[in-house]
Formats: sequence, structure tokens, C-alpha cells
Amino acid sequence: MTSHLAALNSISEATAKAVALDAANAHVVFRAAATPEGTVGSVVTARTHTVRVDEPPALGGADTAANPVEVYLAALVSCQVVTYRFWAERLGISIDDLEITAEGDLDVRGFFGIDDTVRAGFQAVRVAVRINGPETPQRYAELQEAVDAHCPVLDSTTRATPVNTTLEVG
Repeated sequence: MTSHLAALNSISEATAKAVALDAANAHVVFRAAATPEGTVGSVVTARTHTVRVDEPPALGGADTAANPVEVYLAALVSCQVVTYRFWAERLGISIDDLEITAEGDLDVRGFFGIDDTVRAGFQAVRVAVRINGPETPQRYAELQEAVDAHCPVLDSTTRATPVNTTLEVG
């Protein structure tokens, strides 16, 4: 796996140089937009990409795609994969195999308004990282610390992120 990562340090170096020249180069805006599809599904666009989202039948959907909280878990584990790969290259840590899984506990009473004292989102999320390679367990622990400190989706989850919603009617 490491042989595919040779360019990652050069990406990090180029970014650091661009930011050193002008701090405004550090600011990036990502966008996504969604429209309804089916009973409870949606079609999400991000740049030129499309993601379909639906719910299982128990939640009113046709089960044609992952549901929003599964998409969140997918975003978390995929961001972890990217961050592990970037930081492994940066720290000179070899990885032969990497698999990351996540599962979350959700109490639907919050979503359905059955009990407003119950949080609508996950009550807990568990991430499991399976990593293999020639490094010592200590080196992989060092890598995990770097990933946990720098993964954007993990950071957005574990720290309060201001969300401002505007409503346009008409």
C-alpha cells in the first residue's frame, strides 16, 4: 500500500508552500446539495458526483441506498482511511493492509419526537482500525494519534461545529 503513497508528501509540501505565500490559500469551501427522491430518499450532488440516500423499509424507505447516518459513518471511515494514508507517508510508517469500520448506536425516539430528551443523533460511535505491516505497535499507535488529531470528519464530530441554517420560502 505504501508504494501508492509517494505523492502524498509532495501534496502536503505544495499545500504548505501555498499557505506560506498566502494564508487565504488554506481556506477551502466544500458544498453539497440535496433534493427529495421517493418517499424519504434524496439525491445529493457534490461537485460532479451524485450520491443517493434512502431509508430501510422500517423507516419508510425503499432501501435503495444507505441512509443518512450510514452515509455519515461512511464519511467518517473514508476520511479515516485518507488521513491514515497521508499521515503514514508523512511519518514514514509502512502499511500493508488497512481496514476501518464504524458502527453507531441511535435511539429513534429522538428523531421521531417520541422523547425530546433523547438525542436525535448517535448516542455512541465505535471505530475499529485493523492495520497490518512491518512497523511496531508503538509506531502504529503514533500513527493513530496523528490521525485522531487531524481527521476532518472525526474533528467535526468530536468538537462543536457551528451550523447556521437559513430558510428561504417562495
